[in-house]
Amino acid sequence: MKLAQRMDRIDSSGIRKVFALAANMKNPCNLSIGQPDFELPAELQEAARKAIQGGHNRYTQTGGIQALKDKVRQKLPDKKGIDKDGILITSGTSGGLMLAFMTLFDPGDEVIVPEPYFVMYKHLLNLIGAVPVYVDLYPDFHLTAERIRPHLTPRTRAILVNSPANPTGVVSSQSELEGIACLAREKNLLVISDEIYNLFVYDNPFVSMGSVYENTLVLGGFSKTYAMTGWRLGYAVGNAELIAAMEELQQYSFVCAPSVAQHMGVVALDLDMRPYWEAYRHKRDLIYEGIRESFKVSRPGGAFYIFPEAPDGDGDAFCARAIEQSLLIVPGSVFSERKSHFRISFAGTDDTICRGVEILNKLAKG
Repeated sequence: MKLAQRMDRIDSSGIRKVFALAANMKNPCNLSIGQPDFELPAELQEAARKAIQGGHNRYTQTGGIQALKDKVRQKLPDKKGIDKDGILITSGTSGGLMLAFMTLFDPGDEVIVPEPYFVMYKHLLNLIGAVPVYVDLYPDFHLTAERIRPHLTPRTRAILVNSPANPTGVVSSQSELEGIACLAREKNLLVISDEIYNLFVYDNPFVSMGSVYENTLVLGGFSKTYAMTGWRLGYAVGNAELIAAMEELQQYSFVCAPSVAQHMGVVALDLDMRPYWEAYRHKRDLIYEGIRESFKVSRPGGAFYIFPEAPDGDGDAFCARAIEQSLLIVPGSVFSERKSHFRISFAGTDDTICRGVEILNKLAKG
């Protein structure tokens, strides 16, 4: 069958390839997928049951139910520029990315993308004909205005920020974000801030790009924080004109975010997630302390990923060796134009992490 030429611009996600491989392996040590290991909290299971039995199984308004929009506004008081028309409920943060990119960028428009990057950024931009302009963040993985500035051209339309970051776990500091805000303000650029991991910040308070720069589109969601990955629920917060355009596009694509999930989201935003946060801070320390003497690696400040350098500088080959030992990790080339590193997800049980540490240290020794 002949497919549209645009499909040549994307490739099957390397993460999904590993996910498919795991399904065919017997008892693998799976540290590959960014999916919380804890079950959907009981309060959200009950909220889902009530929503289903209460008849909330039909379309909602395209922009989302008012109760959830109000709750998002209430919980994000530090975001600049929020007004009653500046919130859209989306089908996951990935749905928000798709709507934003399609609404904002024409073919040939350039978008600043920090590298390493979340895999979806590259492929969605390529799909619509926009140009991802990579800012090399090796070796410390911190996005700064100084690193961005040389890549700006008259065709630059926006800067992507991802903090806490996937795949590195790096968290941007207030001063780093303020520097990016000054540059964006100088050049009159939009910043798109992917904040899906905002709960998982372990050492310092989380700072949103939206709190330091008024022309920010904040994208967030419920998948990682509340173990709602299969419910596909997110939000976009920003300029009312942009949000209205994204909502119009959603009407002809996703239609609306899942109704039951929206009712769950209202409850989710009032949950005390500190016990989960504490568990993941422990997992962060467990993986870092377990491998730091065998690998060149930085201690992640957030998310649930760590991004070591492969001992021989070839992350692809190292991951192939790991698979032979029933360990599933993701090559760094999935997230970068380089292949020197690999990504570990520590969103697993402590036993799985300890098993993975043992295999990794054995592999590092050759």
